[in-house]
Amino acid sequence: MGVITDVADYLRASVPKEFLGVCMAVIVLLQISRIASKFFFFSEQRKPATAPESSCKDLNKSGIWTPVDFKTPTPERYPNWDVNKTKPLPYRPFKHNYHVTMGIRNMNWDDWIELDNEFLKYHKRKCERLAERREKLVITAPDAYDAAIELLEEFREWLPARYPTLFKRTNVGIDNLVTGESFNIVERPLKDNVDPMEIAAKLVQDDLAIMMPGEDGQYYLKAACILLAGFWRLADKFGMPLSEIHTSGDVPQFKEKLQMSMERFFVRMRVDRPVVRNNYFLQTDDDLGWSTAIGPEDNNDIGWDAAEQAHDITKVHFRSERQSLRRLPKSGGIVFTIRTYFVPITEIAKEPYVPGRLADGIRAWSDDVARYKGRRKFDNIVIDYLNEQHRKQLEAGLSLEEEPSQYPF
Repeated sequence: MGVITDVADYLRASVPKEFLGVCMAVIVLLQISRIASKFFFFSEQRKPATAPESSCKDLNKSGIWTPVDFKTPTPERYPNWDVNKTKPLPYRPFKHNYHVTMGIRNMNWDDWIELDNEFLKYHKRKCERLAERREKLVITAPDAYDAAIELLEEFREWLPARYPTLFKRTNVGIDNLVTGESFNIVERPLKDNVDPMEIAAKLVQDDLAIMMPGEDGQYYLKAACILLAGFWRLADKFGMPLSEIHTSGDVPQFKEKLQMSMERFFVRMRVDRPVVRNNYFLQTDDDLGWSTAIGPEDNNDIGWDAAEQAHDITKVHFRSERQSLRRLPKSGGIVFTIRTYFVPITEIAKEPYVPGRLADGIRAWSDDVARYKGRRKFDNIVIDYLNEQHRKQLEAGLSLEEEPSQYPF
């Protein structure tokens, strides 16, 4: 206000009284304007850096993607990562209540792919599955081939930077320093005409899928390597639009609560804004690749209706998925990474607060969610078991008032 004070003193001394009020009003308005412009200027300067403007625009209705000049940030090396010692992250993505939502959160680029000391176990199971039924587990449509190659190229740069004791970037591709595998991703066709999605899936513990935009503006499943899905088959979903993938699987409340926001999210997703979400299921057998409890993988009728009632708590497993979504800058495809964490329920029930919270979460499932997740096939033993473990924790001195809130852990 120093400027206004100085000028006001001058005006009082030199300007006729009949004009003094008008002059003072003009000066005040000019000062307010100057302060406002400063405020908005600095507000604009404080905005976080974003990708080029073209990445912010909605994908047009024709489904044509314009490549964006964006380079995936190079990740920091994972501190002290060891293929034999680094434990899986303890995802426990359940609360005392349950609501159907997209549940997406912003993702740090360093966290795109999570690897741990179960890498070799997952790699072995994936290779077994590929040897048994490759043609049903990996498919890439011609119009998604470039996107699949683009994903491989991203892995070639990202994985050796994040996990240098496991991967090495080469002039033609990427080497796995532990398994001894060497992948040439620049030759065409790829060696033995292997599907690029298969190579990508061998490099990580995740299943992988790419959704491509169609001419109608919808997104279609056009490339995938789904080796550890547990409850669903790629052949049943391949080529479907996003909405049909969910409705064909009877995902609870999809049309009412999820479809519109999910489709809008896909269209507007930017290359510089990856996201992540978590979910969880219970499985009444111990096969990471396919839940035999819901029926043989090649049966026409699979699902919880075909499952037997669970009677052995030691066979029940907690199955949690961490899904990341990002848009590829060249092709415009949206990549899903689907990392499954698979733990006996008898193990996670030893953790403080977990049995009580999980029991509440399962009880809170609405009827449609309970049908979808097969509660009727395991609640006869799971709820009682969790309640008993929770009671033991309370008797040992566990304080409910000190329960941490740290979703999704």
